[in-house]
Amino acid sequence: MRLTEISYGEAQPVEGYGPGFFRIGGRALQGAAIITPWDAGPWGGLEDTAALLALAGQVDVIFLGMGADIAHAPATLRAELEAAGLGVEVMSSPAACRTYNVLLSEGRRIAIAVLPVGGAE
Repeated sequence: MRLTEISYGEAQPVEGYGPGFFRIGGRALQGAAIITPWDAGPWGGLEDTAALLALAGQVDVIFLGMGADIAHAPATLRAELEAAGLGVEVMSSPAACRTYNVLLSEGRRIAIAVLPVGGAE
């Protein structure tokens, strides 16, 4: 099998996650987070629609990580994001992190908004 090193250019992938945190760029973010190719920071959770809507025009799709397990996103949140022209894909946070990293390596216009897996939920 041939292994190829993945390059993310200037963007920073999700390096890891654990109970209540996500590791990006060598630092741990506690609690829910929004991660884009250019920045990573805390997120107010499912009620914080303004932070997600601010990504309109900058990304095409937001992967919404719902924690350790997949769950439905609130219908009003999905409707607001889609009305702003943002695609929304809902999955567990671990799957959202993996999917984000793969598409980030392809240079795609994506972001993730993730709830933690256990701990500081």
